[in-house]
Amino acid sequence: MTGGKATTSSATGTYVVKPGDTLYQIAQAHSMTYADLARINNITDPSQLKPGQVLRVTGKAAPAASTSAGPAQTIPVTPVQPVTPAEPVDVPRASDAATINWGWPASTSGKIIQDFNANTKGIDISGAIGDPVYAAADGDVMYAGNGVRGLGNLILLGHGNSFVTAYAHNHELKVKTGQKVKKGDQIATLGQTDTSSPRLHFEIRRGGTPVNPMSYLPKR
Repeated sequence: MTGGKATTSSATGTYVVKPGDTLYQIAQAHSMTYADLARINNITDPSQLKPGQVLRVTGKAAPAASTSAGPAQTIPVTPVQPVTPAEPVDVPRASDAATINWGWPASTSGKIIQDFNANTKGIDISGAIGDPVYAAADGDVMYAGNGVRGLGNLILLGHGNSFVTAYAHNHELKVKTGQKVKKGDQIATLGQTDTSSPRLHFEIRRGGTPVNPMSYLPKR
């Protein structure tokens, strides 16, 4: 995944999120686990990271070039204010997405049983339990688990250019956090976790804001 490297803190104990950062990258750069970084910042949805957001970090950042300055002073950490999620928007194909080769995350024979809107933030594709779920584009696994309430077994992929995709309600997860995937790789099997019927809930987020997947996915 392309994007800024999470290597420096603006002050001891804090990190300012840059465009393209992922929670996984930031945790790795500060010798923390993904789970610990999410916990101390009360983050339940990693795809909601926004440039400029200030995170608390406890580990040491990657070493920078040495200088003649004296020992760094410890600066008290100001509690992080929660970020209010932006309203979903229906965005047409954007030029910054042109380099991303998008593909369908589930069988093209599956019906769209829930359209994108401000409440759903994505689309729901019907299917049978065990049907394959595919990576919609090349990327890195930012999250694979069931710690986000209401989404069941969830996978988040980062694709560069501030794009993140989410795959929810899976039956079985086939990838792990930190793994690299290619478009079309099977990442899970379709399921019914935390929902009323077998389906894949699929989202595309651009800079943390949900956008209409139908504006990016190829016509079928």
